Amino acid sequence: MGIINTTPDSFFGGSRQSGLEDALRAAEKMIGEGADFLDIGGYSSRPGAEEVSEEEELLRVVRVTEAIHKNFPGTPVSVDTFRSTVAKACLDAGAVIINDITAGTHAENMFETVASFNAAMILMHMRGTPATMGSLTVYSDVITEVALYLKERVDAAQRAGINDLMVDPGFGFAKTIDQNFEMLQHLYHFQICGRPVLAGLSRKSMVWKTLETNPEGALNGTTALHMAALLKGASILRVHDVKPASECVNLFVKMENRSLI
Repeated sequence: MGIINTTPDSFFGGSRQSGLEDALRAAEKMIGEGADFLDIGGYSSRPGAEEVSEEEELLRVVRVTEAIHKNFPGTPVSVDTFRSTVAKACLDAGAVIINDITAGTHAENMFETVASFNAAMILMHMRGTPATMGSLTVYSDVITEVALYLKERVDAAQRAGINDLMVDPGFGFAKTIDQNFEMLQHLYHFQICGRPVLAGLSRKSMVWKTLETNPEGALNGTTALHMAALLKGASILRVHDVKPASECVNLFVKMENRSLI
């Protein structure tokens, strides 16, 4: 899953697209490098991010969604939003997946909106908001609590009529660096939800702070953790850098096929 941010303040500058043409060029490049689908975001969820109005988020994502769907009809488009109004507008514009960091808890009618389009949904675990989540990292057992939360949200989404679901444990969202690595080590536990597991590790602070660098210097570390995530049961990698991630997946698949011989 290639990341296309239409925000001015996403934590990794290389993912920011300043206009429609830039977003289309980024989409073409990512598809050429092996992206299976694209995730468009207009509301930065980095720690401490400021709130974005609904009107501004709509301006940032709807035209881009429509243009990418029109120009690259064979590539499914996901939209990263927790607002049902934005989800509906983007589904109308051609999106087929909603990636909700609140797992449908922010907007009461999010599940109903997604179900009405027969669309897919990614359910992520977090606590609080991007502005407050850094202070909400106390768990008695992070693996069990996150897994049970995701299982409950999957059940709720299914009851609402959503059949195509993915789960994301939310690396960096109300978790410390140590908790992030604990989740990575036990990523297979999230398969209890019975849905594909998405790993969003790309250039996050668990990589660059551990390596004492910055997001721009975190590509090699990201690739290393992508292979670890695949080995631990991830089915989807959400990435800023498609070519290295695609190569990682290809090598993993080659290794797995050899193990079956």
